[in-house]
Amino acid sequence: MVEKIRSSSSGLDTPREARNRILPRLRPNPDRFGSGTENIARFMGTPQFLFYMTVFVVVWLTWNTIAPDNLRFDSAALGFTALTLMLSLQASYAAPLLLLAQNRQDDRDRVSMREDRHRAERNLSDTEYLTREIAELRIAIREVATRDYVRSELRSVLEELLEASDGQDPAQQKKTRKKAPENTASLPRAQQGGRNTGP
Repeated sequence: MVEKIRSSSSGLDTPREARNRILPRLRPNPDRFGSGTENIARFMGTPQFLFYMTVFVVVWLTWNTIAPDNLRFDSAALGFTALTLMLSLQASYAAPLLLLAQNRQDDRDRVSMREDRHRAERNLSDTEYLTREIAELRIAIREVATRDYVRSELRSVLEELLEASDGQDPAQQKKTRKKAPENTASLPRAQQGGRNTGP
């Protein structure tokens, strides 16, 4: 008895059996369906649609007012019931189509905003990296000997040599004087080298 009750009752832990459907489940392609609804919504927001709709309503009203009674399909005495029904049906379908198109546009805007945010973050990180590299290059350039620094060092060395030659014996001064033109002749070359090594 208990076994029959357990077998007949289905709990939450047992999967539900598939029910036989009378109508097949429709699974349209969302991208194709969405693009179709967007095309319809775009057409409904154009002046051409308003023009065609106006022409249709005018022709409908004119035909059902002027045409013979046996050819009329909508009675003017009843207030053009068929036309009112068609316009309300068109409006009832237009609202969901517009909402679907608006939802797709919102999704696209959200995706583009996310991509723009990621792009801005990448640009910010690249800018920070370049700023750090430029700061390191500036620090490294400060440690490099410039043209003025090389000239000042050469002048100080030349002054030391001249002072040392003044304190020597006359024989040694002759030797240093003979060497001095060589040093002075080599000075412009050093200066030219300092100019080439300048920033």
